[in-house]
Amino acid sequence: MTSDQILATLRKRIFDGDLGGGTPLDQEQLANEFGVDGLPVNDALKRLEGEGLVRQDPQKGTVVLVHTIDDVIEMLDIRIGLETRALKLSIPNLRHAHIAEAEAILATYDEANSPSSWAYLNLKFHLTLYRPANRPRLLRMIEDLALGTQRYTRIHISDMLGRDRPQHDHYAILHAARIGDVDLAVRLLEDHITQTQQALLASRKRSD
Repeated sequence: MTSDQILATLRKRIFDGDLGGGTPLDQEQLANEFGVDGLPVNDALKRLEGEGLVRQDPQKGTVVLVHTIDDVIEMLDIRIGLETRALKLSIPNLRHAHIAEAEAILATYDEANSPSSWAYLNLKFHLTLYRPANRPRLLRMIEDLALGTQRYTRIHISDMLGRDRPQHDHYAILHAARIGDVDLAVRLLEDHITQTQQALLASRKRSD
């Protein structure tokens, strides 16, 4: 099993809640489970740390990270800065093939019924729009942040926002990008992410 496969398996377990916050991830045990030596496991754990999903604890070693809602709100602020910049750079380079790919993702999103599918398709849609910016480091930072916040937003707000409201935003952003209206697309994207922040805050108030 490769480090990519181990990474995908562990990431899914974290997103699905099978590995909750604070759970230790023992490298030797994982190597035995996956039938590999320690190198691919170590690489996968380092990449999970880069995605903001695990951290190093002096006593426990690698553990699944626990973020507060305030942490996630701040991470979403950073995403607004990075993603609006990526979209601004990308729109002048958008071609028909990019638009068609984004439309196909949204069509699949329309038929998806599970929050985990929504999260996956949401990220895929946004990265498809940003890729023509030709800023691979910027896109990697966006992807890492998105993956780091995804399990929290899915847990706290999937039931609150559902599928239709975010999808409405996606179609509006795509339309603005298609007609080349950079200012409108950027404003819609910022509102889209801010809406997630507001839903998180509302979720915390409901649980207080």
